[in-house]
Amino acid sequence: MLNQTQLIKKDALIIDYKVGNHLSIMNALSLLGYTFDVSAEKKDIANARAYILPGVGAFYEAMKNLNRLGIIDILNEQVLENKKPILGICLGMQIMAESSEEKGFHAGLGWIKGHVIKMKSTGGVRIPHVGWNQVKIMKKNPIFSRLLDRPNFYFDHSYQFICNKKFKAGICTYGEDITAAIQHENIFGVQFHPEKSQNNGLKIFRGFFDYVKLKTD
Repeated sequence: MLNQTQLIKKDALIIDYKVGNHLSIMNALSLLGYTFDVSAEKKDIANARAYILPGVGAFYEAMKNLNRLGIIDILNEQVLENKKPILGICLGMQIMAESSEEKGFHAGLGWIKGHVIKMKSTGGVRIPHVGWNQVKIMKKNPIFSRLLDRPNFYFDHSYQFICNKKFKAGICTYGEDITAAIQHENIFGVQFHPEKSQNNGLKIFRGFFDYVKLKTD
């Protein structure tokens, strides 16, 4: 028989689809006192209360792994139908789009209407976009709720998410305006790395888990 402690769900499931930088995220969540599991098992996805979808590397590789693991249908069920909160980080945000042009045309999860395209060296900026940049907050709540306007975050990417303004929670300027964060109902994504963004990044996690608590308790 399960004891009371075992009956309590973890705060989130970090989805391990073999393209994520899990250790840094795990360290950040542990520092903040949140509980989590790391898995790509269907039963764990079904039972989780919220998700973090990390990602480092190529769009096509991420989608190939999700297909190989056979977890896209259950993610669609839990996120789109059951409305469980999810936070995508960097590539984890990009694969929420309909498609990407990285190394050919590749379909994404299609959760947010938009496309991922190669960034341009507008104004002579270097690609990839690596380093700290200010983010202009478009939607304060919930993930930016603990931050002042134009906080700094750490970026590392060569492709950008093109979508309608209504989905943009934050933008940054790097030669041109770039989508820095997206939000649609229970779906959240950030192009930057909160786990590498010191105190501001920790506040992003705090804002997300405030929302998780509000929606799932």
